[in-house]
Amino acid sequence: MFEITSIEDIELLKESEELECKAAAGRDGLGALPNDFWSTYSAMANTDGGVVLLGIKETKAGFKLQGLKKVEHIKKCLVDTANNQQKVSINLLDNSAIKEINIDNNLVLQITIPRATRKQRPVYLNQKPFDNTYRRLHEADQLLDGDTVKRYLAEQIHDSLDDQVLEHFGLSDINLETLRSYRQIFANRQPDHPWNSLGELDFLKKIGAWRLDRETGAQGLTLAGLLMFGTHPIIQEKLPLYMLDYQERDEAKAEKRWIDRVTLDGTWSGNLFDFYKKVFKKLTDDIKVPFETTLGERKDETTQHEAIREALCNVLVHADYSGRASILVVKRPDMFGFRNPGLMRIPPEFAMQGGEPDCRNRLLHQMFRYVGIGDQSGSGLPKILKTWKENHWRTPLLYDKTEPYDQTLLEMRMLDLFPNNIMEGLRFLLGTTFEEIGYLGQIALAIAATEGTVTHDRLKNNTDCHPTDLSKKLHELIELGILEKTGMNKGAVYHIVGLKLPSPEDVFGNSPILENNSPILENNSLNSESSSPILASEDKSRDNDGCLIPDQNHFDLPFIDDLDKLSIDLKSRLEILATEPRTKKTLSKVVMKQVIENICENHFVTISALANLLNRKTETLRGNYLSPMIKEGTLKLAFPKTPNHPKQAYTKA
Repeated sequence: MFEITSIEDIELLKESEELECKAAAGRDGLGALPNDFWSTYSAMANTDGGVVLLGIKETKAGFKLQGLKKVEHIKKCLVDTANNQQKVSINLLDNSAIKEINIDNNLVLQITIPRATRKQRPVYLNQKPFDNTYRRLHEADQLLDGDTVKRYLAEQIHDSLDDQVLEHFGLSDINLETLRSYRQIFANRQPDHPWNSLGELDFLKKIGAWRLDRETGAQGLTLAGLLMFGTHPIIQEKLPLYMLDYQERDEAKAEKRWIDRVTLDGTWSGNLFDFYKKVFKKLTDDIKVPFETTLGERKDETTQHEAIREALCNVLVHADYSGRASILVVKRPDMFGFRNPGLMRIPPEFAMQGGEPDCRNRLLHQMFRYVGIGDQSGSGLPKILKTWKENHWRTPLLYDKTEPYDQTLLEMRMLDLFPNNIMEGLRFLLGTTFEEIGYLGQIALAIAATEGTVTHDRLKNNTDCHPTDLSKKLHELIELGILEKTGMNKGAVYHIVGLKLPSPEDVFGNSPILENNSPILENNSLNSESSSPILASEDKSRDNDGCLIPDQNHFDLPFIDDLDKLSIDLKSRLEILATEPRTKKTLSKVVMKQVIENICENHFVTISALANLLNRKTETLRGNYLSPMIKEGTLKLAFPKTPNHPKQAYTKA
């Protein structure tokens, strides 16, 4: 854990979104445990953990150090309440979690709250999980809705969610063609296996697709059996939100319309096994297989095939099929993307290391393993990492999202970590300093040189360092005069000194980006048009949806600047998202913020276009919603250096 000894250390920790500061002054001003501490305790425990500092007041201008007088009284109250199950469902605080620190001769309590395990969640208050369970959303403690709490409770109780016996589902609900295909693959792999001679029902029992519940006497298809071999109308009788979707796009754009798709359209069974077979073939169709033999037989697969197989299997066996997000698999020229409903059962960083499997649907995983898909050992993600590293591609990104619904995403980008000239260019420019800043500093500068800017989150996605170490390194590079910072907290972006951030004129006009007097980039290869990451493009054409295509090397999303130039389809979709503010003069801030996030997802939207779409004045939007959302970290600016520019644009963070 990061050592806190000064207000400056707290500023660094703030960027990692793991911090909550509370004045804790009490009625007499000497210090008391705040009543709202326990909602923060619940929220951090149910999310990714965090640090609470008592004795420091957070203001718009920054942190105000107040200190505490009754430290021992607060510590006793904290321990007593944490052990009181009438107040808190579980105590996660050991002796090392509560630390007394001295900042400028003022006593502050540092309380480190760990992330609760699946078996410990939900962490709730007042003996009632409903209406008393919180989760951390940006810098706020969000009260969880009843459906989410139910899923937490189900995850806590059931190691596997797919072994439920479905009493009124039988062999007539099985797609026999799917089952025959599965059995053929099974037999081809193990021609002498004793299960090959079994009838259909006995075979289903052996693989876990049919089960007798010995406690109740009920028997029938398991949920895993229905998902693996059923048909989608029958599956949706049990799981109304069940949805499978594969999309292939011919360009590296999130909004680009698909050119090939597999979804539940009634033309095929709609079960998981058939979806896997269809989609795996499409994902790997254009992977070249070099001539290579093993024991005299030609190998028809590469390590890339194996990595994609693991990723596709993982998205199907780890999904929470009661969740609202769909299974989504995307193939683009630059990446493979996988999304499943439900959050990770273990922290993503642990999952990437492997060896700690906690599969949500263990019977499904077992059925896939019987036909050579997945190994149930927790080694799938490390295999993916190894393959991507061997190809010198950017590290795959695995992360959770809770908005708009709980979901887990895996992005596997086939892009070189950094262009070949970047590292050599930086080494030439900085001389011995390049080695002195260490590997983490080199990665930060390489991202900034390649992409124009680097953020705390972007650096976190490319390293396994603690968030506070990232903040320290970024500030070290500022002190060395190599990086320059714009914005605060989560909205902070860093860029190489002398390498200007793009302005609205660079997108909507045509001005040069690089300054001639750059102390870092003058007279070197990075200053050439062929290698500079953010030289403005001369092409100001629009895409098929009518969105402005900006500098392709710096912005990976299109700009919506004029509603009248949009395609009918995109404009209609945006207007549907904006229905409530367009038709209502008053709207709650929570609803309006969610609408803005939805509109700004996958593209930048100028403030004038937003005002037109939402039927609000630009200044009202900026002051009441957009500026606060930038501070909260739910939106990010296209042009951080000119936040109030009339052509400012926003996208979902």
